[in-house]
Amino acid sequence: MPRIVKHPEVRRSELLDCAQELFFTQGYERTTIGDIIARAGVSKGGFYHHFTAKEELLEALSARLAQESLARFEDVLAAPELDALARLNAFFARSRQIKIEGAPWLRATFDALFKPENAALYHRIAGVVNPVIVPVLARILAQGQAEGVFDVPDPVAAAEIVLQIGATMNGAMGRAIAAVEAGESVEAATAGLAARARFVGTAVERILGVPQGSIRFIEPNTLAALFAGRKST
Repeated sequence: MPRIVKHPEVRRSELLDCAQELFFTQGYERTTIGDIIARAGVSKGGFYHHFTAKEELLEALSARLAQESLARFEDVLAAPELDALARLNAFFARSRQIKIEGAPWLRATFDALFKPENAALYHRIAGVVNPVIVPVLARILAQGQAEGVFDVPDPVAAAEIVLQIGATMNGAMGRAIAAVEAGESVEAATAGLAARARFVGTAVERILGVPQGSIRFIEPNTLAALFAGRKST
């Protein structure tokens, strides 16, 4: 068979597509570079021309997913009828929708990403994703500051802090998934996550200076999506 030469960006995109499919179906840790090379139909040299390691591939995939997710917030940002609080709740609602739709990705990667030995990898991914999301959230908070709804003198700093607090849910979700796999009931794990989510929501409300109950940060259906197909013991 003659060698097929493709534009580097096309080949890079194909590698990301193959990695995403494999990470979704068999998990990050169980997927090897050899698996990705075989699925993409490239040589080992062709893979390493684009990525130096599997971790770098995951980082690039996370950045691409963040950019794709960002496009799904455009209508939330553009809707002229929304005040800042309604826009923020719409932002969180869309975030929940994305998490539910991406639940297979979350389940497949949490086990790996939240192990202590992978802390550096998690921070690398956050370092790619957060700069994409922070300006979007800061724009909403700036609107709220202008409307007198949010007490956030520095919307960018407030957005970074809110995302950092929200990220604590990721670790909690990873631990809950591990607990279910170790024998804890889905009901107990979901209840624990729901309590954590309520506390995180309260913390966000206090940072923004809004009354308790103003913000719908996360909902049970988002948490339940993480355990879809898992049986209680």
